[in-house]
Amino acid sequence: MLARRPRDPLQALRRRGQELKLQVDSLVTESQLTGALEPSKRRDIYQRCIQLKQAVDENKNALQKLNKAGEAAPVGNYEQRKEEEHTLLEKLACQLQELAVGISRKDALKVEAHSDKEEDDTTEDDDEEETEETGGEEEESEGDEEGKQEQASPKQAETVTYIALGDFAAQQSGDLTFKKGDILHIIEKKPDGWWLAKDAGGAEGLIPRTYLEPYNKEDKLESSEGSEEGGEEDGEDAEDAEEDVEVVDETADGAQVKQRTDSHWSAVRKAISEQINTVDVLTTMGAIPAGFRPSTLSQLLDDAGNQFRASYFLQPELTTSQLAFRDLTWDAKAGTIMSRPSRVSLILTLWSCKMIPLPGTSVQVLSRHIRLCLFDGSKVLSNIHTVRAVWQPKKPKTWSFSPQVTGILPCLLDGDCFIRSNSSTPDLGILFELGISYIRNSTGERGELSCGWVFLKLFDATGVPIPAKTYELFLNGGTPYEKGVEVDPSVSRRAQGSVFRQMISVRRQPQLLVKLRSLNRRSRAMLSLLPETLVGSMCSAHLLIFYRQILGDVLLRDRTSLQSADLISHPVLATFPLLLEQPDVMDALRSSWAEKESTLKRSEKRDKELLKAEFLLVYHDCVLPLLHSTLLPPFRWAEEETEAARWRAIADFLKQSRESEGSLKALLAPDGVHKPFDLSEQTYDFLGEIRKNSG
Repeated sequence: MLARRPRDPLQALRRRGQELKLQVDSLVTESQLTGALEPSKRRDIYQRCIQLKQAVDENKNALQKLNKAGEAAPVGNYEQRKEEEHTLLEKLACQLQELAVGISRKDALKVEAHSDKEEDDTTEDDDEEETEETGGEEEESEGDEEGKQEQASPKQAETVTYIALGDFAAQQSGDLTFKKGDILHIIEKKPDGWWLAKDAGGAEGLIPRTYLEPYNKEDKLESSEGSEEGGEEDGEDAEDAEEDVEVVDETADGAQVKQRTDSHWSAVRKAISEQINTVDVLTTMGAIPAGFRPSTLSQLLDDAGNQFRASYFLQPELTTSQLAFRDLTWDAKAGTIMSRPSRVSLILTLWSCKMIPLPGTSVQVLSRHIRLCLFDGSKVLSNIHTVRAVWQPKKPKTWSFSPQVTGILPCLLDGDCFIRSNSSTPDLGILFELGISYIRNSTGERGELSCGWVFLKLFDATGVPIPAKTYELFLNGGTPYEKGVEVDPSVSRRAQGSVFRQMISVRRQPQLLVKLRSLNRRSRAMLSLLPETLVGSMCSAHLLIFYRQILGDVLLRDRTSLQSADLISHPVLATFPLLLEQPDVMDALRSSWAEKESTLKRSEKRDKELLKAEFLLVYHDCVLPLLHSTLLPPFRWAEEETEAARWRAIADFLKQSRESEGSLKALLAPDGVHKPFDLSEQTYDFLGEIRKNSG
């Protein structure tokens, strides 16, 4: 008897496709009675649906790998037959998806009255109120995601035992409530970070993997007692355990992170890793959303010295030969420093942040702010500039900037920023990181978290600058070196389904509104006197220009020998960079200079030398006494009491100085105490301050 010739690959797959079609048809016929079936029977049909979907996907994958050369004998119309088989498998997949969604919808309708309709009822506009009214409709179709989620991860993993690190209360139908110490058996590890688990009482449901760690058998006795207690509480939810929703990976498993090579990143990575445990605890407690992370830009400011501070980028830069200044040159004809155009020179206005998730009550927020810098997707290319947001309890998820206040607006609140860069990288853009400074009520521990980030590229693929307009930027969770992490994954869990629900979900996504503005002739001429790379506040730009012009006078015009590297006696040059780290003293200088400028005649305002002389007098009269006064507490970020004490001390000093027509009386007052004199207050060591050219 002759041996049977093996079936050709395409023929075998087509035969398998027909078998799958018969099974799907049979399952569809059986499912028509699901309305009268018991929950266990519906669950069985649902599981068979998932298994069939897995088999269909495997057949599709095998079909895609086939090619004509792999056939044992010539096959006519090979590509056409392959396409027909692919169409059949697609049809079967759609049928199974509709079937799974239909079963899930029926279960969702039965538990609708018990579902947690937790919606965002504290939004900033009337449109969100309309969204709340649709909450019931969204809960009704909550089961739509079940089939899709199962399709995303159809392979059932072996049951693995984990122990719960904290308490978790079900956020919506289909979740599994558990207590700290409960023993949970993992039925399926879904790639989105929400695993299907069973507790000791037999209840099944979805749980976040961030609450789990592998079970240690040595702790079996203690953990099993906790499991029994949790099982009794959760047993009543067993009937609805099969309900599922689709979420985005909030744990960033598999996220593509760019490899860092710059020297400062190792220190930052170490510092962030040390904070991960704290953030995990806060996430486990439900104190912060899953997409929050330790602030990357804050760590750079703290751990990289002054490398990413404005005081560093304000200093002149040497050429590669180290024999001359690269970005500070003298214009003999104009009698001042030469303007330097740069590749990027624009004004950025921060409008607002919307739908920013709130931390829990166990965390007290000390500051809400945005840190921004120039970025190429891998490295920070400028100083990191910080703008503090204004927050009101009436609109808790909205942050605003540049509020309309009387008097001089504090530069820390000014949302108008200038951006300058001469980098030639095609990936140049602006990195925004929303952050909060916080203190834990239970421990008093302080820290800073990133509430989301976004990267706005300034050039398109052809190298053309992006247009100057308002941009609505949707925020990412995690760090700038993680991809695919959401700020608040619970929003996406409700996002799938009808087009209407997707539109509602988009409006709930955290977002940042910014406006790019091109420069007019006056602004362009002003900013061109600043360093080629710098990010700062527009309200203090004119003061930075005074500093750069005085630098030019001292280093280029008045120095007896350009080869001399001696210390220079000049208190303004020695102390002005300190103001960039003490914004309240910068505000005092702005206020004093504005008062002085208002007394000058129009002709005097056109005299550049007179303006610089008057500026030096105001600086000596205002800033120097403040910087060395013992009445001014050391500057500390996001400490309300310290900030208030500094503002009171500054306001009192300015008031006395104004009443006495100068600070001399206040300086000589018997109750005036100042720090001991230090030579560094008077000397400017430009070799120690200037930037070295890196390339």
